[in-house]
Amino acid sequence: MKPRLLLIALALTLLATPAASAGAANQAPRTGPRFREYVALGDSWSADATVLGIDHTYAPAGCGQSSWNYPKQVAARLGVQTFRDATCGGATTAEMTAPQNVGSAPLVEQGVNPPQFDRLTPTTDLVTVGIGGNDAELGSAVLGCITPLPALLSAPCRTRFAGPDGEDLMSQRIAASKPRITRVLEGIHQRSPRATVLVVDYLAGIAADRGCYPQVPILDQDLTWLGARLRDLNSMLASAAAEGGARFVGTYRGSLGHDMCKPAGTRWVEGLLPMSSNPPGPAVPFHPNRFGADHQAATVLAELGS
Repeated sequence: MKPRLLLIALALTLLATPAASAGAANQAPRTGPRFREYVALGDSWSADATVLGIDHTYAPAGCGQSSWNYPKQVAARLGVQTFRDATCGGATTAEMTAPQNVGSAPLVEQGVNPPQFDRLTPTTDLVTVGIGGNDAELGSAVLGCITPLPALLSAPCRTRFAGPDGEDLMSQRIAASKPRITRVLEGIHQRSPRATVLVVDYLAGIAADRGCYPQVPILDQDLTWLGARLRDLNSMLASAAAEGGARFVGTYRGSLGHDMCKPAGTRWVEGLLPMSSNPPGPAVPFHPNRFGADHQAATVLAELGS
């Protein structure tokens, strides 16, 4: 969820001209927009971080926003008059109220993403927010579980997250992140009291019942453990949304069967090999591709009845 490999790829890739999405954004907006001012908040899975088709209209290039990410598709479909996309790779709940330095790479000016809440106004009437994975450090755990050695020669990484009494420390981290999510929702309501607020969960990028070593070089038992923790994360987000006066948008169920172990053209989330078939070319490992973004957009629009 933190696109650390993005900096290397960005150094090799010039900013691409935003392309029209093949998904929800290509549909004509309804006459008489129901929402007029839409703000998108979130991390790289809302930015749909990419190295091709980067759009720096709304945030620095270092945020990795794709031109086809679900907020842009939703904004186009709804025909909103005002749209601000604050989503940024590596964001945590802290970056809702604090600037995020997205560093620099050769050939690419990265800059600083202002506090994401700065895009909210009293007249904002639609907000989507996808956040929480980086607070729980689930993305870091995925990267930390990568191993070049097969099971007979490698210890499971999940043992690093076992407490002295057998408790799962990652599950505890996820649970401990819930108050941060509810505070984010409180902050949105305070700044934009008229807004419909949608909490968007994470796609089923990791299957909870199987692995695919060495295609994804994480031991099968570790990958299934990570898949279970992903479900824990989404359950926490659903609970936080209910308590925080927001509507929950579940993209997980509809994306089952499209995890990173699936072949190109079927998977909606990429594995470690940073190549995608949609769009063809370099990709950010362990992040949604364009198929995933299209599903996110369609699920948000369905929740809004559009």
